[in-house]
Amino acid sequence: MTGDQPPRPERRAAHGRSPSPSRPEPATPGRTTKPFRPGSAEPRSRPYPRPSREELAAAADKTIPDLIAVGLDVLFVGINPGLWSAATGWHFARPGNRFWPALHRGGFTPRLLHPSEQGELPALGLGITNMVARASARADELTADELVDGARRLTDKVARHRPRWVAVVGVTAYRIGFARPKAGFGPQPEQLADARLWVLPNPSGLNAHYTPQTLGAAFAELHSATLGRAGDTP
Repeated sequence: MTGDQPPRPERRAAHGRSPSPSRPEPATPGRTTKPFRPGSAEPRSRPYPRPSREELAAAADKTIPDLIAVGLDVLFVGINPGLWSAATGWHFARPGNRFWPALHRGGFTPRLLHPSEQGELPALGLGITNMVARASARADELTADELVDGARRLTDKVARHRPRWVAVVGVTAYRIGFARPKAGFGPQPEQLADARLWVLPNPSGLNAHYTPQTLGAAFAELHSATLGRAGDTP
């Protein structure tokens, strides 16, 4: 789920500019800041807003824009936006969601990005969308009909934008939406429009089946496949 729940070519990722040290900023009420340590692969220091309880409650059923462009290398597909994402406008925004660390561990980004830096992804050949557009507190609030309809909409979106790969982040949503009850993780035998299809584990912090390390390894396997390394594609 894009925020709350369990669902480059090499030159792009490998040659990103090394971040320069930045000084910690003073704490501001209602904001969080973390200093960047050179070589730590942590996001650059910046304060960012934390939604209030009222803002999170008001975010239910809202939508957020896709991060998409024509001809991306990989289009990542969350289940649906979480309340943190709907309140901030950032995909996979909830603290504890491991999407952004896994993206970095997997080799897709030259450093760990904060969700507010999502606008840097298209230049790396990456994008984000969701199977279901409306936000909810939990992925299990979605109905099967919503997931099936979302799969149809996703297919149309992929046909229009023509990414090379589509990576669905959450196997249960994929199984229901695409009527593939026995689908597993990794490369799928079918394509989506003309795109290669891959299923990744849900990066939610509630997904206890994956550690940050094993989740990063799953993303790294996809990254290797997108580079066309021998033995990594079906």
